[in-house]
Amino acid sequence: MLRATPEQKQPDLSADNEVIWYLYMLRTANNRLYTGITTDIERRFKQHQSGKGAKALRGAGTLTLVYQCKVGGHSEALKLEYRIKQLSKQQKEKLVSNQVIPANTHAT
Repeated sequence: MLRATPEQKQPDLSADNEVIWYLYMLRTANNRLYTGITTDIERRFKQHQSGKGAKALRGAGTLTLVYQCKVGGHSEALKLEYRIKQLSKQQKEKLVSNQVIPANTHAT
């Protein structure tokens, strides 16, 4: 079971007490899109901003959260993250501008 320290909030839980995962996309200062998954978007964004997140974002300048969606379980989130990462930059930009997940990218 996950335990929160005083500065951490409890993770979101589904109806069957599973931890809920989110997919998110960040835009870097040089207009790259970074895709990741987490149980707490606010906490993860702060980690990225402080340089304690993904190595790919260290030194990337200002980060902007441009997309987020609730996915469900960890396995589903990993599958969706992989599929989103396989999209072209143009397809990712369309996803960000429409703020929806295209049907062909849902995890199966």
